[in-house]
Amino acid sequence: MSLISEEFSERSFNPLDLLEELVMANEWPYERASEDELVVETSGCWCDYKLFFVWREDLNALYFTSVFDSRVIEEKRLAVVELTGLVNEKLWLGHFEVGSEDGLPVYRYTMLARGRNAVSIEQLEDLVDIALMECERFYPALQFVVWAGRTPKDAMASAMMETAGEA
Repeated sequence: MSLISEEFSERSFNPLDLLEELVMANEWPYERASEDELVVETSGCWCDYKLFFVWREDLNALYFTSVFDSRVIEEKRLAVVELTGLVNEKLWLGHFEVGSEDGLPVYRYTMLARGRNAVSIEQLEDLVDIALMECERFYPALQFVVWAGRTPKDAMASAMMETAGEA
């Protein structure tokens, strides 16, 4: 996904400006809600995702959330929360959670930029790539619990296994 290789200088340091270029290069629909907020829509193999980016200049932090286009019904939330705990144990970056009020599964990550003059496009590409990869990997396990009635441990074993080779 490497489409842009320059870094923004300190004079224009808002990583959302660079992210906006990345989003346009991928031809993803987006809305710049404000100077510090960017909302993006993209499709995965399993469902659509809304990506929310918020820049907090006072913290020098980029907050990122990827929201699944799927709700977890109340009766399944406890099992899905257990599943997210199992999945989170395997993640290097970010974490999954299920909204207590709306039941939306989300992936969250915050990138700190304190002491840097810029955030590179490669860092932002990695952030988005890793998040979407993890969401795509997690989705089948989520569906196994919600729709197939599998236990979180069974869903984890079935959906999160690493495959080798091609069929």
